[in-house]
Amino acid sequence: MDASNFITSLKKTLENGLPGETAHQLLMPRKRPLSSTAKSEAKNYRESAVGIVLHPFNNSIHCILIRRPSYDGVHSGQISFPGGKRDASDPDLEYTARRECLEEIALPHEYAELIHPLTEVFIPVSNFSVQPYIFFTDNLPELTPDEREVEEIISFDLFELVERKEIPRTSIPINAGFIMKDVPYFDINGHIVWGATAMMLAEMKVLMERM
Repeated sequence: MDASNFITSLKKTLENGLPGETAHQLLMPRKRPLSSTAKSEAKNYRESAVGIVLHPFNNSIHCILIRRPSYDGVHSGQISFPGGKRDASDPDLEYTARRECLEEIALPHEYAELIHPLTEVFIPVSNFSVQPYIFFTDNLPELTPDEREVEEIISFDLFELVERKEIPRTSIPINAGFIMKDVPYFDINGHIVWGATAMMLAEMKVLMERM
C-alpha cells in the first residue's frame, strides 16, 4: 500500500476511537487482568512509553521491534518496542517515547511524525504503566542498536498481522523455572512476541482491519 494513503486511512480510522482493551484481550495470557483494573489496584507504579515506529519498505508498511539482551530480569531476551521509563526531566510521555527511540535505536526526534497514541498497557510483573505512541517516518535513517539495551533491531511487514487469522498459543518459560502455559503470541520473523508488546500489536491489528 502507498505510505501516504496508508497514513491517511489510519488517521481517519483513529478518528472513530481506539479498539482499546477489547483488542488487548485477543493476546492477553490467561488470568492476566485488564490493564485498567490492574493499574487501579497498583501502588507506586512507574510511567513509561514506547514508540511504534512505522516506515515504508518494499511497497508495504513495516514496523520496528527490538530484542532485549539476556540479563537477570523479568524482561530478559524479550521482543518489545523501543521505549522505557519516564525520566523526571521528560516533559511528557510522548517525549519519553521519542527519547527512548533515539537512545535505543538512534532514531532522531525530527524523523518521527506522531500519528496517535494507543491504549496504555499495565505490566503487573514490573509495575509499569506503558503508553504506546504510533510514529511514522517516510525516510528511515540507518538505525543503530544501543550496545547495552538492544541485542537486535527487527523490521517486519505490518500487514502480516492482518493476514494471520488465527492466534497461536505456546508455553513460555518464566523466572525460576516457572512455565506459563497457553500463551497467545504473534510469530514475527521467527520470534515469539507475547505479553504487553503483543497486546499493543493486537490493537494495531484491529485498527488495520477497520481500515
